[in-house]
Amino acid sequence: MKRRMKGARGTAGDTGDSPVAVNVRVRVYPGTDGEIRGTVVEDFGDLAGQAVNIGENHIVGAARRWAVALDAGGLVFVDSDQLAAE
Repeated sequence: MKRRMKGARGTAGDTGDSPVAVNVRVRVYPGTDGEIRGTVVEDFGDLAGQAVNIGENHIVGAARRWAVALDAGGLVFVDSDQLAAE
């Protein structure tokens, strides 16, 4: 089932149909040995930030767009290319 949701695909703020959205079942790291299933619980969309570098010092990487509650327990934060809707 596809859901229509602001910011659910492409750049933050886009509108359109996307198979990945909050409350949708997904496979995380699809096609890898680490594939696991869960449910999207948050879309940070336009809140997913930029990496922080000060001079040559890397402080933190960019935030991930999606928060996924895993069936096995726990929470993982991933980007769109690391998800596939079930």
